[in-house]
Amino acid sequence: MGPGPINVHPRVLRAMSVQLLGQFDPEFTGYMNEVMALYRGVFQTQNQWTFVVDGTSRAGIEAALVSTLQPGDDVVVVNAGRFGLLLAEIAERCDARVTFVEGEWGKVVDPQAVEDAVKRVKPRLVACVHGDTSTTIAQPIEAIGEICQRHGALLYVDATATLGGMSVPVDAWKADIVTAGLQKCMGGPSGSAPITISDKAADYIFSRRHVEKGLATAGMTGNGRRIASNYFDLAMIMDYWSDKRLNHHTEAASMLFAARECARIVLEEGLEARFTRHAQAGAAMTAGVEAMGLTVYGDQAHKMTNVTGVIAPAGVDYDRVKARMRTEFEIEIGAAFGPLAGKIWRIGTMGVNARKHAVLQTLAALEAVLRWEGFSAPAGAGVDAAAAVFG
Repeated sequence: MGPGPINVHPRVLRAMSVQLLGQFDPEFTGYMNEVMALYRGVFQTQNQWTFVVDGTSRAGIEAALVSTLQPGDDVVVVNAGRFGLLLAEIAERCDARVTFVEGEWGKVVDPQAVEDAVKRVKPRLVACVHGDTSTTIAQPIEAIGEICQRHGALLYVDATATLGGMSVPVDAWKADIVTAGLQKCMGGPSGSAPITISDKAADYIFSRRHVEKGLATAGMTGNGRRIASNYFDLAMIMDYWSDKRLNHHTEAASMLFAARECARIVLEEGLEARFTRHAQAGAAMTAGVEAMGLTVYGDQAHKMTNVTGVIAPAGVDYDRVKARMRTEFEIEIGAAFGPLAGKIWRIGTMGVNARKHAVLQTLAALEAVLRWEGFSAPAGAGVDAAAAVFG
């Protein structure tokens, strides 16, 4: 019940047990095409270039940034948490010039501040996080997409923690590249990074195409500066996922099967039903925590529906509460980073765990552990309040 990874859906575990296939086997390339179609639905996009990058969610982030940023490029990073800082660090490794639009942890960033920075810097790219699990806050994206459209900048969004649990309407956002992971609301294992790329971003990435010498034939190479990473070169990966099937790496077959099944489960449930389920579970967790006399962290008007930050009360041992949840009740909750380390616990309601029984069991266990640690929580109040939300 932490902020990810979460329990994997049983159907996904079964999918991963299927025997491997070579990446050029017609059956396997058929699965690749299915994955592209399925994730267009999950991302709510018509983008042709919608597929998965082999690697954890950070692989998708790095592929997006290294494939769009060249040395000396300007990038505006919207930063109000740990993962905004991560975007900046990766951009700096690309030798891009980073301009921060800073926000307070626990709050969202004002879009006007983003526009002011974009007007001043005229960046190639604006990079932001949709739901930052370090703060449990979801940044509204629509206005930032409009800003990028007006000023000719590409928009990259990290939706690792929200895809499959909160709405990620890529086309409505006017986002150019959005990446995610499986290990949170998608209900899968870490190791595959869904990505979607607009035609505008794809055109720019392909302008930097440099095919490996062992594969290249005349006329295959672009004129731009070569993308710095081979493994995360989206131009080459897109050629691999295209009808060309131009070899790049050996596709992680088991992870492809997992990603495919994750998307099938999401779309079978229905996006709106899934978003409602996550919102209800998050609201129940919040109600239960508050009924126990605890305080929920951050701006509640912009709280992620799938992660709740709980401020640790004075007088309890922060680490021991987390440890006893795990050892006494077999429930894992998350610690925190940076300025919030040792101050908040992060409780996830994601994927298969965004369910009534998981929320009620977690609250009952937390109440017991806090009482053992000397905090006076009203007996049964948390469970009762959460149950009322579920109805």
